[in-house]
Amino acid sequence: MKILLTGKNGQIGWELAHALAPLGEVIAFDRGELDLAVPDQIVGAVRSVRPDVLVNAAAYTAVDRAESEPDAAHAVNAAAVAVLAEEAKRVRALLIHFSTDYVFDGAKDTPYVEEDRPNPINVYGRSKLAGEQAIRSIGGPHLILRTSWVYAARGRNFFLTIRRLLREKEEVRVVSDQMGAPTPAGALGSATSTLLRKLGVANLRGTRGTYHLTAAGNTSWHGFAKEVARLELRHVPNPPRIVPIPSDQYPSVARRPRNSCLSNEKLLRTFGVELPRWEACLAALHDGLPLALT
Repeated sequence: MKILLTGKNGQIGWELAHALAPLGEVIAFDRGELDLAVPDQIVGAVRSVRPDVLVNAAAYTAVDRAESEPDAAHAVNAAAVAVLAEEAKRVRALLIHFSTDYVFDGAKDTPYVEEDRPNPINVYGRSKLAGEQAIRSIGGPHLILRTSWVYAARGRNFFLTIRRLLREKEEVRVVSDQMGAPTPAGALGSATSTLLRKLGVANLRGTRGTYHLTAAGNTSWHGFAKEVARLELRHVPNPPRIVPIPSDQYPSVARRPRNSCLSNEKLLRTFGVELPRWEACLAALHDGLPLALT
C-alpha cells in the first residue's frame, strides 16, 4: 500500500506518519514541501506519487485568527481539499480527511450523529464544512473522520497549556460550560491505521462515508484541566486551584459550540473500531504508555 500524507509535522500528521508506516510506503509532506494554498503543488504531488491512499492531516486550525483571515482558512480547509479530492479520484486513491466537531453549532443536548445537520458558528467551522461538502460532491472514494479537542505531547494544545499554567500559577481559570471529548492525536493515528488494515487494499476504492472518531465519554474543559492536574500533581503539596468559569468570562474572537460531543456508534458498528474513554487516553499519553484500541 502506497500512502501520501499531508501535514506530517502537525499534531495528527506526526502521529500518522508513525502509525501508517507498517502498512506500506508512506510519502509524507510538510507545509514547506507541499503548500496546500498552492493548487499546482497538490496536483504535482498526487500525480507524482500516485498513492493508493491519500491522508490529509493538514489544515488551517487557528480558530480565532480565522475570523480575520477567512480567505486563508478557506484556501486550506476548503479549496485545497477540493483539489485533493479531485486528484485522489483521478488516481483512484482513497482520500482520508480529518474534520471537526465545529461543523455543528453546539445547540443539541445529546451527542451529534453523522446525519445531524451541520450549522457552524465560526469561520473555521464553515471552512471545514466546505471541505467536507467538496469531497462528497466530487464523489471519489473517501473517509471523512470528524474528531474533537485534539491534543498531543507536542505542538500547541490545551493539554500542554494547562501543564505550563500549573507550573506558573496558583490559580487556573477554565471554562466549564463547553462539553466535548478530549482526543489524543496518537489515538487518531492508531485508529486510522486500524481502519486501513480492516479495509484492505481490495476495498479502498469502494469506500465512502463520514464517521465520528473521538475518545469515549465527555467532559468540560474544566474537567479536562482537573484530570491533567490530578496526573501532574499527584505528589505536590498545595497544588494550584482549578477554578470553573462560564464561557462569557473567557471571551474569544470566535464563538465555540457549547456541545462538541460526537457519537462514535456508527464507526463501531461499521468497522468495529472504538477509542477508550478520554481519561484512559490522557493517562496513557501522560505516562508514556501504549494505548490499546478496541
